[in-house]
Formats: sequence, C-alpha cells, structure tokens
Amino acid sequence: MTSAATTPGPRPAGSPALAAFLRGIERRAAVLAELQCGDPDRGDRALAAAMAEFQFTAASEDPAAGQVMAAWPARFWSLLLAHPELRNHAPVRVELSATDRLASLGSGPRAALLLSLAASLEQDAAAEVMGVASGSYELAVRRALAQLSGSEDQAALASQWRRLREQVHHRIKNLPAGRQRFLAEARAEALAGGGIEAGSIAMPEPLPASGRPRWLVPALWGLLALCAIAFVATFFGDALLRRLAGPEEGEVWSGSLQAGEEPASRYGRQLEVLTHRDFELLADPDGMAEAGQLGFHSWLAAQGVSAATPGAGPGLARGDMQAAARGGAAAAGDAPAGEHVETDHEPH
Repeated sequence: MTSAATTPGPRPAGSPALAAFLRGIERRAAVLAELQCGDPDRGDRALAAAMAEFQFTAASEDPAAGQVMAAWPARFWSLLLAHPELRNHAPVRVELSATDRLASLGSGPRAALLLSLAASLEQDAAAEVMGVASGSYELAVRRALAQLSGSEDQAALASQWRRLREQVHHRIKNLPAGRQRFLAEARAEALAGGGIEAGSIAMPEPLPASGRPRWLVPALWGLLALCAIAFVATFFGDALLRRLAGPEEGEVWSGSLQAGEEPASRYGRQLEVLTHRDFELLADPDGMAEAGQLGFHSWLAAQGVSAATPGAGPGLARGDMQAAARGGAAAAGDAPAGEHVETDHEPH
C-alpha cells in the first residue's frame, strides 16, 4: 500500500457522470470553438485538448457532491476559451452568413456572444467564465450586437441576435458526421486517461491564412448573375425563344409605332422661297408674266411677226400688224365680187 501511494500510477479514468457531461457538451463546444477561431479543424483540436485537460482535473473529484458538478460548466468553458488555438480568428474570405461576421469582432466580445449563443449560459454564469462583472458582460454583448448590426436600435439588436442564434443552433444540430466521430474518439481517449498530462498536448502552429484569390469575388458575382438569368428564364424562356426564332411561315408580326417627337426646328417661309428650284422666276414677276404668254409669242414667231419684247428679232410691231390687217380688209372690199384676195395672215 505504501509503495502504491508513493509510486505515480496511471491517470484515473473518468466517471460515468464525467462521460455524460462531456458527451452532452461536445457539440456545443465544437461550434463555439469553430466560431471563436474561424477554423473547424483548429477548433476541434482545441476541444480535444480541453477535454483531456478537464478530465485530468475532474476525474479525481467526487461527482456526488453537488458543488463539484455545478462548477464543471464554468470550469470547462474557461479552460476551452483559454486555449491558444482560440486566441486568433482566421480571416473570412467571403461573408456568406451572419456568423461569418463574427470575425469582425474582437476575441473578447466574440467569446461573450458565443457563451450565450453556443454554450447557452445564463448571464451570470457567462460573466463568471469571462471573469468580469455581470453588468460588464451585458454591455460587451450589447456592443458586439451593435457592431454587427450597425445600429443601436433595440429592434435591430434583437433581429441580429435572432439571426445569430438560429444559425448557431443549426450548426450544432447539423454537425458533420466526420467531426462527430473525431469528437467521440477524443472524448473516449480523454476519459481513458491515455497518459496525457495537463498542458502536455502540443498543438501545431496555425498556418498563415492565404489571401483571397482575386478571381473569387467576380466569379461569385458571375454565378449570382447566371442564377438570376436562369430564374427569369423559367418564366419567360419559351416566349424569349419564340421571339428570337422570328415569325413562322405565313405568320406576320405587327406593332404600332410610338408617336414621334417634335422636330428641333422647321423651315420658315423665307427659307422656303430662297431654296425653291424656280427662285429666279419667283424673283422676276415680269418675267413670269411674259412666260405666261409663251404660246402667243410662239404663234407670232411662226407668222414671222415678232412682238416688241427684249431680244426679239426685226419684224412688224403690234400696231403695224393691226394697220396691215385693216389695209388688207379694205383691199378685200375693193376687189370685184367673186375674186379671192390672199393675205399673209390667218383669217379672223
């Protein structure tokens, strides 16, 4: 007995109560660790280390004592949040959900929110885990919600809280099967002891986050545009195809034209006269009057008589023509009956 007491023995195995506690808390702890650091793999490794640490301190305690089990939640969450893996948040490349915006918060305000959303702790218990007063914890949660929603309005804060709570609970209920198997193995190893001493789990250094590819955001916008086009095509696809194909044989498409706009300017009366093709005639009224007697002048020219007009050749004037006509009539009167008198002019 003496040698057994002085020789370090194997690590004590966890009690059924401790196993039930870890099994009931591991999903919520996995989501809290993931959202606190922004990486599910890092969060799961930190949780496995925290379960081993917690088993080392709680296995030797008597769970029958009410005070012992009542102190387990605060101790476990404090141990998990103190892990180095959860001190820094991996950058979020594209914010697709409300929980992605948690990366914009500091480590403290983010942990304060997650203790209520994921760990489901009351305000006093969450303040104890954070090591602050209850009022300070409440103020930290309110400021974190205001930063995420961009407003101090109570309705906006409540709406932001509901969105976060729904998404966090959805993650808890739909934890991937691969992660569940990993957590079950980590819990079993922690409860079995496994020779792990407190602080002996060496976690790998987090890899530096790679920058966001330049093509990612344009690709996402392009994909969104294609989805929108496909959605619209479900309603207007057939009509659009018919429109592109054109009318069928024997079919005629018709449509009314829209009313035209008023012209910017109109031709005035003066411009109309200046641009008329007969402007030279319009500018010479006398010439137009002479042009109206063209037929008469043509007849005179055919008879060898020219009117007294500018440019006309020599010939009888109109007065001489009348006198000649009277003389011809007199000569006709002096002629004997039955004789025909010829003249150079047409009979009247």
